[in-house]
Amino acid sequence: MDTADRSPSASPERRGAPDADVLVIGAGPTGLLLAGDLARAGVDVTLLERRDHESNLSRAFSLHARTLEQLDARGLADELLRIGTPTRALHPFGRLSIDFSRLRTRFPFILTIPQWQVERSLLRRTEEAGATILRGVRVTGLRQDPEGVDVDVRHPDGTTAVLRARYVVGADGAGSTVRQSLGMPFPGKSAISSVMLADVLLDHAPDEVFNFSSNDEGFTFFAPFGDGWYRIIGWDRHRQLPDDAPVTLEDVRDITERTIGDDLGMHDARWLSRFHSDERQVPRYRQGRVFLAGDAAHIHSPAGGMGMNTGMQDAANLGWKLAAVLKGWAGDALLDSYHAERHPVGRMVLHVSHALLSAVTTGSALVRALRAALATVVHALVVVEAHASRGISGIGIAYRAPRGSHPLAGRRIPDLRLSEKPARLYEALREGKFVLVGRDVAAVAAPWAERVVTASPAAGLRPTVLVRPDGYAAWAAEDPDPEDVRRALTRWLGTVARGGRQGP
Repeated sequence: MDTADRSPSASPERRGAPDADVLVIGAGPTGLLLAGDLARAGVDVTLLERRDHESNLSRAFSLHARTLEQLDARGLADELLRIGTPTRALHPFGRLSIDFSRLRTRFPFILTIPQWQVERSLLRRTEEAGATILRGVRVTGLRQDPEGVDVDVRHPDGTTAVLRARYVVGADGAGSTVRQSLGMPFPGKSAISSVMLADVLLDHAPDEVFNFSSNDEGFTFFAPFGDGWYRIIGWDRHRQLPDDAPVTLEDVRDITERTIGDDLGMHDARWLSRFHSDERQVPRYRQGRVFLAGDAAHIHSPAGGMGMNTGMQDAANLGWKLAAVLKGWAGDALLDSYHAERHPVGRMVLHVSHALLSAVTTGSALVRALRAALATVVHALVVVEAHASRGISGIGIAYRAPRGSHPLAGRRIPDLRLSEKPARLYEALREGKFVLVGRDVAAVAAPWAERVVTASPAAGLRPTVLVRPDGYAAWAAEDPDPEDVRRALTRWLGTVARGGRQGP
């Protein structure tokens, strides 16, 4: 039996008085986005964070197109664009270019931006939405029963307490206490060790926004924060040290000179660290009333910069589903779809990041020569490059739809132009509701007005599409009659009583 199911310690009195509908553990980007979504939906949510202050240091530093679309649907993308630095292509090795400029999106690029800037925007949104945020609170264990979850916490002054919620989401990182309390395995392996991180100033900038170089000595990667500081990731093939071994600026200069031939005049390091990277994924993202998201559910190498992005997309998928169930218009099976949809995505990200990492760390001269030759060939294969850019950016992610569904079902819907304000689909999604896009659909959808926004496309003969709050098509049909639309709305938004209120 799993650890979470062993203890009957939750008393009947506590079971009748939850402290929150949802406890979100971890106030990184994943937890903040989720808590903000839940609070905006009217869910009583409490966010617990063991840090007692915000951090201005971060390992993650890039946002991909699909994540920017999710942030656009929350009204945050434009302010982050003013802070970050966009780049439209990656050159991981040889002539291979992963070109994002051809993507059909408002954001055909990678945005370089430090994680703490992303967290600051998400935190403001979460606070404005009314979520409770408790800092300096450490989770030490949990137990669940059919009605809810008890979470053991330790406050900054050393006192302990038990908080109860109807659901718990562990977004508490790679060393997740929530995952460990569930007794859940985290299978995988080490991907790379002794990777050095440094935030530095440079006397002169690299040739490219994302500058990557590798050879027999190792690799270095430069990315700008946009404020004069650069993040350097360096790996010395010949000097593998434990994570707690100190890193000096000279160490970083040395590997940079040996990989690109110039240390670019780096100076004034404000952060130096060493870490290892694993590739792991939990077998289940849900166990009873407890869910895992972000690094608590999957970790992988930094190659491709997909970690923070995948976690935030986990949150966008889970948030509206929890809200629908807690509001009473969706059944428990909807929560099972979180694992069904996001676990394959996490597995894909592990495979892609592993392939990218393997390509740049191989120690075989023959393999490197073949890799360079292959890159020359692949450079000419636009289809292959497009597939890579869609996968890494998240734009190509789609969810499985029932057999016989319209081809759009389960797929990401691009930012459609609408005939009236709001002028774009992702502006309409800012209400946190479903959006029904079609001709003359407002009257049919009126009973579900609290759960769906209706909009008409600006031009073209598009099918009628019911877009989920996370921007994927729930249902679509060519020229449906009103009864077809009603059936789709009932399936996805629940039944309603006369007058538009929810039925019993």
